This record gives sequence, structure tokens and C-alpha cells, in this order.
Amino acid sequence: MSKSPTTGSAQSEANSQAVNLNILDREYLVACAPHEKGSLLLAAALLDGRMRELRAQSRGSNAERVAVMAALTLAHEVGELSTHARVSDGSLSERIAALNRKLDGALAHFIQ
Repeated sequence: MSKSPTTGSAQSEANSQAVNLNILDREYLVACAPHEKGSLLLAAALLDGRMRELRAQSRGSNAERVAVMAALTLAHEVGELSTHARVSDGSLSERIAALNRKLDGALAHFIQ
């Protein structure tokens, strides 16, 4: 068995493609896997939109401050969604457990 001269890291680079992102009037060239390109473009568009909103709200802010505020806002939203998803999962688990108890009771009544 011969070893390939390509390492895992080099294989990752070979499988990635360059994507141009335009965020707040600046262009960024980012490498990503082909299957991630769509979500990366959506994320860049979301970030660009949020940064433009923040820049319009605070005319005197520099790009770095706008970027930090946008990142903080988006991170907060992700945290809120994550918390909401955990609560929903717990609620769903409780509902499934209650339905299982009802089914067990109905089956017990039917079998007797």
C-alpha cells in the first residue's frame, strides 16, 4: 500500500474553492468547501446587511466598531435561538412522555 503525497490538510485545500465576499464595500476572498458556498454567501449577505444598518444608525463609527457590534448582535441572536430551541426540545420531550403515558394507560385498559 503506497501513501499518497497529499496530506489531509492539502486534500482539504484541494477540495476548497475561493469565494469572493463583499462586506461593507470591502472584498474578501475566502476558501470554503463547495457544499458550503451557498451558506457562506448567505452569511456574508446577512453580515453585510447588519453592518450597513449599524453604520447608518451611528454615522461616526468606524468599520471596526461596526463589525464588532454586528458580531455581538448576531452572536446574541444565535444564543437566543439556541436557548429557545432547547426549551422547545424540552417541551416536546415532555409532550411525548405524556402521550406515552396515555398510550400505556389505554393499552393497559384494553388488555385487561
